[in-house]
Amino acid sequence: MEAGTNCFEKEHLKLNDLRDRPESSGNTYLIDNGRIPEYPRPEIHVSHLKHDTDRQGLEGIKQSGGFEGKHDLVWWGLVVGGEELRSAEQRLLQETYPDRTEQQVQDQQSFLGKFASSPAFKESPTFGSYRFTFPLQELLEAYSLQFCGGQQPIMRMYHTRLYRQEVMYMVLVDSPANQEQFSEYPRLIDYPNAVCCYRDGRFIWRPEAMCGTHRYELFQKDETRQMEARPCSPHERYVWDNVGIVLHVKEDKLLEFDPVRLREKLKFCEGERPRHVNVNLDPNELLERLWPEEA
Repeated sequence: MEAGTNCFEKEHLKLNDLRDRPESSGNTYLIDNGRIPEYPRPEIHVSHLKHDTDRQGLEGIKQSGGFEGKHDLVWWGLVVGGEELRSAEQRLLQETYPDRTEQQVQDQQSFLGKFASSPAFKESPTFGSYRFTFPLQELLEAYSLQFCGGQQPIMRMYHTRLYRQEVMYMVLVDSPANQEQFSEYPRLIDYPNAVCCYRDGRFIWRPEAMCGTHRYELFQKDETRQMEARPCSPHERYVWDNVGIVLHVKEDKLLEFDPVRLREKLKFCEGERPRHVNVNLDPNELLERLWPEEA
């Protein structure tokens, strides 16, 4: 575990709750010093998940035909791109100013993307250079058929992990047949103040800290029913939060997918290079070698 990391099992702690925990007292990024500029707190609806891996992991996935659990878990992240941010922005505006005129709607300039600057929103992977991106419903259906006997998987609050500057909320997806092992972990419930929940085939994420480094301040112009991002100085550093999803897959099991489907959902992330591998090997050549039938 990374030095200075604290893990709070079986709960999703919001920032104010984290500050109240004695274990968090030494984290300076978590301190609200009164200088953090105003920023938005949107509700983001996520319909796709991503799994990042390096060359060794990629070769293992191709050879086995799916995703193996590491310590009985397969890790996935939320996919939050331009479409998700635009929808969240419109949702936030509608909730804040439900009586906007058509002209006010047309005059509104996009602002939310300027605040989405933490690593949680970056396209490049934090681990490896190869990314599988699957629709959430496809993943859950595969998990249901292979591990739940066709029943709905159970979602639980796994833990909150406080790193030096990142707050990671983990959601555990498990089979109803395995309830005893995780019975002490609370179910993921859809309530208005939840950091993360599941609703209508999507994960709902309500980030409390989108920036990491705050370069903009949110201004609400109530007279014109507008929101605006204005540059601010100095740039204040603060925690940023993120959500991860772990599927419970025992180490002798496999979450399987058709090889063609795996290749369809795989991409090499440009600008990144796998670590500790032959940098002279072209990534596309590796993909063609692993999936010659798709070349």
